[in-house]
Amino acid sequence: MLNNNFDDILKQEVFQTLIRCVADLDLETYLVGGFVRDHLLGREKAKDIDIVAVGSGIDLAKAVQQELPGANAIQIFKNYGTAMVQWRDITLEFVGARKESYSEESRNPIVKKGTLKDDQHRRDFTINALAVSLNPGEVGKLVDPFQGLNDLQDGVIKTPLDPDVTYSDDPLRMLRAIRFAAQLNF
Repeated sequence: MLNNNFDDILKQEVFQTLIRCVADLDLETYLVGGFVRDHLLGREKAKDIDIVAVGSGIDLAKAVQQELPGANAIQIFKNYGTAMVQWRDITLEFVGARKESYSEESRNPIVKKGTLKDDQHRRDFTINALAVSLNPGEVGKLVDPFQGLNDLQDGVIKTPLDPDVTYSDDPLRMLRAIRFAAQLNF
């Protein structure tokens, strides 16, 4: 049985700070990826938290870093539009929502600003495309456009888009699928 209640975990200081900063900046923001997946599975609490903002993830990271007592200096990776904040034993990684496309010549994506839906489309697997809202009036709401929750329940790893496209864009995703299957006992 999956634990799809995020109420208790979102009461923790780090998430309360995130939620306040999201409201202050009026920036559409979500938790995504492994943290969401692992919470749903009831696995040991992840120490890496991925945050997607529809807009500047870097601006959100700066605000959060200033508000979290004792947070380390922010690391900004402008080439990727990402930022990282270390607080206690937790790593917060911030990114602006984006679209990705690939050329045949490179495994590196061509990146453009996008929506949450665009960002979820670029994810490797449906179980990693799940998002939890940090937005006022929707805090804790699960956004699941690819039935990733059902795939978690059923122990299935599949791509949100056509697997031929997903795997040709990044062949390493095939190895990630095997690793997840082994780690999650799927």
